[in-house]
Amino acid sequence: MTHTDVIVIGAGAAGASTAFHLAQRGRKVLMLERARLPRPKPCGGGMAASVQRWFPFDLGPAVDRVIEKVRFTWCLEDPVTAELPGRSPFWIVRRSVLDAFLSAQAVAAGAELEQGCAVEAVERDGEGWRVRTAAGRDLTARALVVADGSSSRFAAPLGLGPARPRFAQAVALDVEGEQLEPDTARFEFGLVRHGFCWAFPRLGGTSIGVGSFIGREPLQAKPALERLLPTLGLNADAHNLRPAPLRIWDGHHALHGPGALAVGDAASLADPFLAEGLRPALLSATRAAEALDHWLGGEERALEGYSATMRREWGDSMAWGRRIAQVFYRFPSVGYQLGIKRPTAPERIAQILSGELGYGDIAQRVIRRLLFKGA
Repeated sequence: MTHTDVIVIGAGAAGASTAFHLAQRGRKVLMLERARLPRPKPCGGGMAASVQRWFPFDLGPAVDRVIEKVRFTWCLEDPVTAELPGRSPFWIVRRSVLDAFLSAQAVAAGAELEQGCAVEAVERDGEGWRVRTAAGRDLTARALVVADGSSSRFAAPLGLGPARPRFAQAVALDVEGEQLEPDTARFEFGLVRHGFCWAFPRLGGTSIGVGSFIGREPLQAKPALERLLPTLGLNADAHNLRPAPLRIWDGHHALHGPGALAVGDAASLADPFLAEGLRPALLSATRAAEALDHWLGGEERALEGYSATMRREWGDSMAWGRRIAQVFYRFPSVGYQLGIKRPTAPERIAQILSGELGYGDIAQRVIRRLLFKGA
């Protein structure tokens, strides 16, 4: 029977990063990944370059494009362009490349990786954890990290994060071909109810998504894409839609349990307004590794500190982001005019995307403005 300090379920961006930081601290770590890397994953792949500060190695090899501008439109018209600050641009990555790159860094730091290893069950085993694989192997560890993504089988049953996660409806597609503006990310409002479309240029093509963030109406993605794709110079029929439900932030919840933590999408950390998921995934990985290292070293309350840190560094901002989303997507045309087209709005949104600002820095004024005009 294999025994280790920490078992990480999932070798995506959050799981691999957690494993790297723990291995770098001298902890014995085993990553279990059900697929084989590299593997495709439906994800826009945008993240702030500011995440580099959490890693001692260069993330550049995993970056496809450096975004210098963000363009917002309403029903493909009325454009607003934001210049991203040069000190903290927006990066486009392919998850197949990023996840494999981070996993390789974790292995280089001393972590073990088992690919094609699906986890069947987890249970407490005295003071530790027992993990059973689909192949019938039993593995044990002092601690467990749940990093199995938006469709996590283990986070909620283990009491990590919300008992009933909230999902935004979303679909994703990748279209090959030359981009009209390879340095510009686009956010299109008005084509889809209660949400937006996004288009991120990547190496050799464009990553496109459609998401709806409030309400329960079925997502009408195809009509929106038929109008959006030609404006990108792409064939309106050249798409293969893949479901990409986003497990979004929906309130403050404990992300820890006895010897266990949830990170990334499994912890329901995605931005409920702009759908950003990679930055909170990498932040949670960094903070989880710090907490686990202290806990393994004998600090009994270190895991509680992880939940508290994620609330302070991410959740408090997302609480405001959720409020903005609830108002903005109910009155989207008003929201676009008052929330996007104001002279300072593009710069503020760019700063939020880059991680320089949180929603709390702008929320009260934005919400008052939208409620007053939308009433």
